[in-house]
Amino acid sequence: MRIDGQCHCGAVTYQAEIDPERVSICHCTDCQALTGSPYRVTVICAAEQVRLTHGAPKVYGKRGDNGRVRFQHFCGDCGSPLFTSGEHGGPDDWGIRWGSIRQRGELTPRRQVWCRSAAPWVNDLSGLPTRPKE
Repeated sequence: MRIDGQCHCGAVTYQAEIDPERVSICHCTDCQALTGSPYRVTVICAAEQVRLTHGAPKVYGKRGDNGRVRFQHFCGDCGSPLFTSGEHGGPDDWGIRWGSIRQRGELTPRRQVWCRSAAPWVNDLSGLPTRPKE
């Protein structure tokens, strides 16, 4: 599936070719801290599948709980998370952040990882009051 996306302010834009079956939720504590939310949704792909079309993200490297360094790619102007990548490349090396994808409504997560760090209430939101908008 061909997708495109951008940061919140539009300073960085991209296109990519992804497999919609590779969308996952991560509950690790790094994803929680980096997003300020209980989990992060990502589409896994190879670096060759992503092409920047405007601007360039800033990059921050962090060694994760699994011992590997992950690079966080984000807009230096608005701070929007865009991608993650690793040290050694490979077919599963890049992740595109779901919130930056224009076609995100068509991408449903297919798995969850680092579930031991999941917020205990994350699967029980159905009883909360809802509003169509604030």
